[in-house]
Amino acid sequence: NEIPHNEKLLSLKYESLDYDNSENQLFLEEERRINHAAFRTVEIKRWVICAMIGILTGLVACFIDIVVENLAGLKYRVVKDNIDKFTAKGGLSFSLLLWATLNASVVMVGSLIVAFIEPVAAGSGIPQIKCYLNGVKIPHVVRLKTLVIKVCGVILSVVGGLAVGKEGPMIHSGSVIAAGISQGRSTSLKRDFKIFEYFRRDTEKRDFVSAGAAAGVSAAFGAPVGLLTLGCISLQFFASMISTFTLNSVLSVYHGNAWDLSSPGLINFGRFDSEKMGYTIQEIPIFIFMGVVGGILGALFNALNYWLTMFRIRYIHRPCLQVVEAMLVAAVTATVGFVMIYCSRDCQPIQGSSVAYPLQLFCADGEYNSMATAFFNTPEKSVVNLFHDPPGSYNPMTLGMFTLMYFFLACWTYGLTVSAGVFIPSLLIGAAWGRLFGISLSYLTKGSIWADPGKYALMGAAAQLGGIVRMTLSLTVIMMEATGNVTYGFPIMLVLMTAKIVGDYFVEGLYDMHIQLQSVPFLHWEAPVTSHSLTAREVMSTPVTCLRRIERVGTVVDILSDTSSNHNGFPVVESNPDTTQAGLRGLILRSQLIVLLKHKVFVERANLSLVQRRLKLKDFRDAYPRFPPIQSIHVSQDERECMIDLSEFMNPSPYTVLCVSGGNGDPQGPRQVPAGEGGPGGAVSGTDMRQCGPAEMCPGPWELGTPFCRRWGEDWASPRRCHSAWSTAMAVLPRPSCLLLPSHVYCLLLSPLPLLP
Repeated sequence: NEIPHNEKLLSLKYESLDYDNSENQLFLEEERRINHAAFRTVEIKRWVICAMIGILTGLVACFIDIVVENLAGLKYRVVKDNIDKFTAKGGLSFSLLLWATLNASVVMVGSLIVAFIEPVAAGSGIPQIKCYLNGVKIPHVVRLKTLVIKVCGVILSVVGGLAVGKEGPMIHSGSVIAAGISQGRSTSLKRDFKIFEYFRRDTEKRDFVSAGAAAGVSAAFGAPVGLLTLGCISLQFFASMISTFTLNSVLSVYHGNAWDLSSPGLINFGRFDSEKMGYTIQEIPIFIFMGVVGGILGALFNALNYWLTMFRIRYIHRPCLQVVEAMLVAAVTATVGFVMIYCSRDCQPIQGSSVAYPLQLFCADGEYNSMATAFFNTPEKSVVNLFHDPPGSYNPMTLGMFTLMYFFLACWTYGLTVSAGVFIPSLLIGAAWGRLFGISLSYLTKGSIWADPGKYALMGAAAQLGGIVRMTLSLTVIMMEATGNVTYGFPIMLVLMTAKIVGDYFVEGLYDMHIQLQSVPFLHWEAPVTSHSLTAREVMSTPVTCLRRIERVGTVVDILSDTSSNHNGFPVVESNPDTTQAGLRGLILRSQLIVLLKHKVFVERANLSLVQRRLKLKDFRDAYPRFPPIQSIHVSQDERECMIDLSEFMNPSPYTVLCVSGGNGDPQGPRQVPAGEGGPGGAVSGTDMRQCGPAEMCPGPWELGTPFCRRWGEDWASPRRCHSAWSTAMAVLPRPSCLLLPSHVYCLLLSPLPLLP
């Protein structure tokens, strides 16, 4: 059955992170109790956590690499022996059946555990982590079960021969490790180690997840310096350095070179000789042309994958169908590889080659089939071979056919219900057509020394990957560190920038495209160019569900139980005797109300001394992040008539004006904030804001004045304070309270609210 899907709509299953600290009385009292020694202890704990994140991420990367190397080696040896046996006496169809069956069986197991146990572990996980760091809470994305399925799934996918890589999922794995360690407990295992309790909130957890993602990148590519280009701060850089060192040390010991730290990452492209493979100024236009080709091919890859993903969402939505599709792709990949090797007559001498599993097939003694070098190997080793094999190792027809077939296989594979990345397949496609380009150039220039095919394989790989994922500066440094050569820094950057510009002209990047297809309310850095005519009034929710400062318990339970209201923040109001309208006094979150009801913090119980102790922030942190649903909270009929005082727990100074810099907005903030006339007249949720973008809050006019924003219950808040709130709509003041800065500050102007003195 077809499931209708519109990628322009946003899903209600996603929520925003509560990035803004609720500065209620409990929070302020705790902050006052912390002295300088306590703050120093907290900072030391941060460094300890980042070190643990780096060590564990490096060990997970080692485990993946060692298991893949051994299992894939076993599979290729079995298939090679079978092919060699049947080549001599006939019956190669049995070898094809064996290869396809092994691939399909291994991929079936990997797809089964993803489809039926943890679907969020599918793919590389980079789009999901990108959304999490953007401020969107993706269900199950940083759970222990997700990590286990991710690691097992990526091993089985690579061993199963799919056109995938194991590097991309390391970013997701590092993020899950960071989320678990920073909390000092495992909610999945129901174990609380009573450590790191201070960091049990979205603000801290997100920062550590970014460190885990950095450690994952470093473990995958051995490129800690490249993380500086991603804007990583010292803690993230420290975690990435520890991750690289751990991986390097363990793999060096495993390979028998305990004192030779020569394995910095899961992928190492080998060193390029600068003297033999330099570049000249006349090659710059050639590099730019390769960037154009990479951008066009990347856009074609993304467009094909977009329509394929739409088809999967509509028709292949059942887990059993998803497993069948993954098995089909694995079998087809093996079949295509076998047929291409069988039909190829490109034979090269074995002597002096570095081929791990040379297939002779119909070649003469002492020779191997060159097509098997690309297909009959793991993708990482195939990339290295294309980079460093000497000129003449590949026939142009071999490279052309391999590029064409692997392009469509990789496009079909990305989006399957398996754990896998797209980095290495993109590099392999680009390396193949880049080497073909270099061979063609060598023919045209009659064997000129500067037309080295390995150099152009590197540029083609960068162009193809840049055209698909649209990364520029960070990918440049990663490629430089993975090749151990800074000589090609400028041409790689030139190629990547060209590929991005050309690709963006046609379609957006692959990760952004899949975020949109999943209907995630992702907030981009820039607002849509056509959004200036819209106002917040058109997207805000009315009427606002408000709570009084002292509210009846039954009313709170009914509001939280109402399925038509999925708000996570509620304005707290109090009647003003001078006017007929209620005034805003603060904001309280759904999670806080759940904890208050669970502990039965009622006014009557406090008056009768039935409350054993005063609630502390620790009680809220102990319930984080899986707050119980309202249906699990039992409230008797008598308790429904009790009153609950929210004064001590509400945030008395929620954001009331949105003031953000359009160029450098921070995609974090509270989830819901009131807006309206006198009292709250409307509310715009984080999802509403993400759907529209900040520029839609600018009907104008502006007035020059102070570059600060007004907050309820405070004096002027700093620009950074306002800057961090832009994922949520704010209550509005009667006149502009933001300066029109050179970076075009957006001001939210709606109905008037009373200004505080």
